[in-house]
Amino acid sequence: MSKKIALAGLPLVLLLSACGGSDPFEEGGDAEGGENGDSIVIGSADFPESTLLAEVYGRALEAEGVPVDYQLNIGSREVYYDQIEAGALSLFPEYNGAILAYLDDEAPSADSEETNALLEEALPDGLEVLASSEAENKDSVTVTREVADEHDLASLTDLAAVADELVLGGPPEFETRQQGVMGLESVYGVEFGEFRSLEVALLTQALSDDDIQAANLFTTDPQIVEEGFVALEDPENLFGAQNITPLINSEQVDDTARGIIDGVSNSLTTEELTELNKRIVVDNESAADVAQEWLEEQGLA
Repeated sequence: MSKKIALAGLPLVLLLSACGGSDPFEEGGDAEGGENGDSIVIGSADFPESTLLAEVYGRALEAEGVPVDYQLNIGSREVYYDQIEAGALSLFPEYNGAILAYLDDEAPSADSEETNALLEEALPDGLEVLASSEAENKDSVTVTREVADEHDLASLTDLAAVADELVLGGPPEFETRQQGVMGLESVYGVEFGEFRSLEVALLTQALSDDDIQAANLFTTDPQIVEEGFVALEDPENLFGAQNITPLINSEQVDDTARGIIDGVSNSLTTEELTELNKRIVVDNESAADVAQEWLEEQGLA
């Protein structure tokens, strides 16, 4: 049995108690997933792919009889990370390079193997990452074909001479992250004329309407292809490895669940992830239905 709770926009104090029952932050609260002691509590950030991945991992677990609760659309890493550490969340579909940069803003950008080694060192006791998937979704700075042609843009290096004429749009946390505005300046010498904070769901429309001239989009965003946008190359590897990597609260995920989670990660590819995103973002299918169908095709549900 599963219980899904949409949490977008809720204040943090409500967010932490939205499961009902005992508050896991209170002394004596049940660390094993809140009100359902043996449930794995899966969270997602507030963008479609994260919700999809939570559904994929959760439904695979449920198919093998593991009870699951869902807390979806929580918000940014700055909001949800503390909940994993505190035990309010058991499992979160993360991105190895992004969570490393969050924990250590001086960590170098690297390939997946080195990133995971650094991440294991950076995580506090009680948290760990499971095997990374081949599937990868990287941050990008993306422009329209018209802007790319007008300013002869192919890579982030090309932006330095013209960025002060452009408005960059992205989620608010992108402005303060090393793998974001700060890194664009320090690594590439890129300083945009303005940064405009926008919800992820509004970025592609704002880019199409020329309200912004560059956007922080994920590379598996299907609208990059659908709209003919240009994701600028990252020759200095500022955005590093960004493989799908489950982050877990160690005490709350047993060996059986770990094996199921690893099976999902091993089956997912970047191409499949992009196609699944398209079905949600472009074709308006539900993340739950898309996840279930994919799992069945893979023999995982």
